[in-house]
Amino acid sequence: MRQDSLHNDPLPSSKATPAEQERLAQLKGQIRHHDYLYYIKDHPEISDGEYDRLFRELTNLERAYPELVTPDSPTQRVGASPLNKLGKVQHERPMLSLDSLVNSEEVLAFDQRMKRELGVDHIEYTVEPKFDGLSVEIVYDHGTFVRSSTRGDGQAGEDITMNLRTIRSLPLQLETGSYPDHLVVRGEVYMRLSDFHALNRRMTERGDDAFANPRNAAAGSLRQLDSHITASRPLVVTCYEVMAMSGAHPPSHWAELEMLAMCGLPVPHLRRRCETIDQVLAFHRETEDQRDNLPYEIDGVVVKVDRRDWQAQLGMKSRSPRWAIAFKFPPRKEITEVQDIVISVGRTGALTPLALLKPVDVGGVTISRATLHNADEVARKDIRVGDTVRVERAGDVIPAITERIPILNEVRSAPFHMPLHCPICNSTVAREGAYFYCTGQAACPAQLKGAIEHFVSKTALNIDGLGKKTVAQLVDLGLVKDLSDLYRLRAEQLLELEGFAERSSTLLLDALAQSKHVSLDRFLMGLGIRQVGQHIAKVLAKEFGSLDAIMSANCVRLQEVREIGPEISESLVSYFQERSNRRVIDELRTLGVSIIDTPSTQSSVALPFSGKSFVFTGGLVRLTRDEAKALVERLGASVSSSVSKKTSYIVAGTDPGSKLDQAKKFEVAVLNEEAFLDLIAQQQEG
Repeated sequence: MRQDSLHNDPLPSSKATPAEQERLAQLKGQIRHHDYLYYIKDHPEISDGEYDRLFRELTNLERAYPELVTPDSPTQRVGASPLNKLGKVQHERPMLSLDSLVNSEEVLAFDQRMKRELGVDHIEYTVEPKFDGLSVEIVYDHGTFVRSSTRGDGQAGEDITMNLRTIRSLPLQLETGSYPDHLVVRGEVYMRLSDFHALNRRMTERGDDAFANPRNAAAGSLRQLDSHITASRPLVVTCYEVMAMSGAHPPSHWAELEMLAMCGLPVPHLRRRCETIDQVLAFHRETEDQRDNLPYEIDGVVVKVDRRDWQAQLGMKSRSPRWAIAFKFPPRKEITEVQDIVISVGRTGALTPLALLKPVDVGGVTISRATLHNADEVARKDIRVGDTVRVERAGDVIPAITERIPILNEVRSAPFHMPLHCPICNSTVAREGAYFYCTGQAACPAQLKGAIEHFVSKTALNIDGLGKKTVAQLVDLGLVKDLSDLYRLRAEQLLELEGFAERSSTLLLDALAQSKHVSLDRFLMGLGIRQVGQHIAKVLAKEFGSLDAIMSANCVRLQEVREIGPEISESLVSYFQERSNRRVIDELRTLGVSIIDTPSTQSSVALPFSGKSFVFTGGLVRLTRDEAKALVERLGASVSSSVSKKTSYIVAGTDPGSKLDQAKKFEVAVLNEEAFLDLIAQQQEG
């Protein structure tokens, strides 16, 4: 495999001669050409040894004359310092998702709808594979790669420019001189199956957790803060859409792909221009038949109206274009044997039975375990060790056992039963409904690790630098025995951890210090109390205003709060009655954690929207849905997902759904986005 070379410190240099400048330009052009043949065309013309010789010659010239190094040089793919975090990038055009269809009848109906809306009786489609990877935006200016970002929420994503530079199938300089001055394309980053299996094998051999599937591997690799890690992962990219460009746009999607290929960009090889919808259905069947033999993972085909003027005429909904669909494949199902049933202990102490399977290849992914959810599910399906079972990737991703397959004259093992004691810490196992849980709490290493990971997560205290591996080291080395110990960590302790240097230690300690001022709802979320998620944490914070008020409330008082029932109230009371939990909270406060009170609905000063209820439907332009919810919640309102007679307002954005009809039925006031913002402004001014 060809490897990039990293620059050493530049050597003292005089000015390059014209001949040396010309040779440097020749080398860059030759290496780009051979990268294109090797990574995109899969048809190399020279040996790896000859390629490495050219690369070394270019590296040596650039070391001698560093002023001649340009961003598009093949040597500049890797070498940047690690980032503190990934910045945000606004997309030039929204990156929409696709509506998914799963059967031929739906696709035929889509074709009829397109013809009806366009007023035509014949439509050509372009069809191509639906890659199972991570969608990215890629920007070129004057033929030079300048920026890339993830899809994010469709409007803005994470800046992954330095990481995408490391992907050798992506040209840093476009191939032809006829490229537009400005070009924005959309592509998919993924791993070939052979590369994915080799990566997982290496990770397993060194004791790291293997990736669940190629998509997770690609997504995790692209979001690394250190581009050297990304460069070590075997990523490839395929481009499939022009999002924006200067000059005249190609008249069709097919012509778009041809133009991208002429520019040297990798485009789907397995694509077809279909004159009829029947040809689309045939392509889907053929592609599904080829699926197991393809070198990469796909989960369907994408069907697009070919003519761009018709695409513009058809337009888009809030989240998806009207002129394109994803025609999905049915989930794969395979048969294998249950070799054992083991117990996984989660952060809240929940015990989950997992089936260890005789390894089976399902959709290019070797599956060796599958969740059995809970004891009742195991009993309902009657799964036992030694059984033959059918496995599918639910949603084409998550392994699950769908059924047991009876075998003639088989002798089955004893039925499975949940253990009486935790397999990790030997504490007593208790039952709550269909679920079993360990009562050991912080004394259980599995729960402690999970509790810390939850406490530091983005929806809780949002502490950067405390990933799963770091948390495991802190617990295993005895540096953290409960949540409060996080705030006792010292730089010299962190420097002992694998992967930590002076800078990373300083950054983590800074992140811990910054997390000491936290809102009440985030702190409640971080405690990891069973059945208390983000929404319930906000409800509690708004109702009681302070942590002490919540801690002192009994079940009767808690159940006076809308949305708090017997199970949640009992879970809260039980948690705060536990002496060790209260001790940890006291320790956190002593160590400087300041829990910011929330204006309570019980306070004497009523908020403008106290007692009001909002429902949102459709897409908003000036705000995200979360931002709009936060606005009304700060003013005292609640947000519901369904419309009822008690709903005060429904805010209808672009392409609203059936909730708008329900609002009319219940005579609920309907606001468009402009009216909603006016109402907010009036209340804030008042």
